[in-house]
Amino acid sequence: MADDSNLDLVKIAPKAKPPVCKIMDYGKHKYELAKKEKEARKKQKNVVVKEVRLSAKIESHDLNVKANTASKFLQNGDKVKVSLRFRGREMSNTMRGRVVIQDFANLLEEVSVIEKTPRLEGRQMIMILTPKNV
Repeated sequence: MADDSNLDLVKIAPKAKPPVCKIMDYGKHKYELAKKEKEARKKQKNVVVKEVRLSAKIESHDLNVKANTASKFLQNGDKVKVSLRFRGREMSNTMRGRVVIQDFANLLEEVSVIEKTPRLEGRQMIMILTPKNV
């Protein structure tokens, strides 16, 4: 029947008893599936992680400038990775770094939510912020 109508015989459910087949144009079917998949990828949001680096001895004005930059990233819908690197003897006083990173989070509390709390990983303290509306 498929040959008579110049179409293909396609197994829809090969594991069913008996197997289910359908007479259709297989090329057109593949094209429509690819088109649906492409449309689904278009609607998908690609999440980008931007990084802001701080230091333990950062001044308040510099912290505000970094916060404004991070705020722009968050308003664009990107996540922000805040990293604070300890150099030399700063490693013995990590509480100062924790205070700096917490102040940074407080500056951005109206536009962001803390996804990953500040955690010390080697010589860096890392925190991840996400936009509030997401």
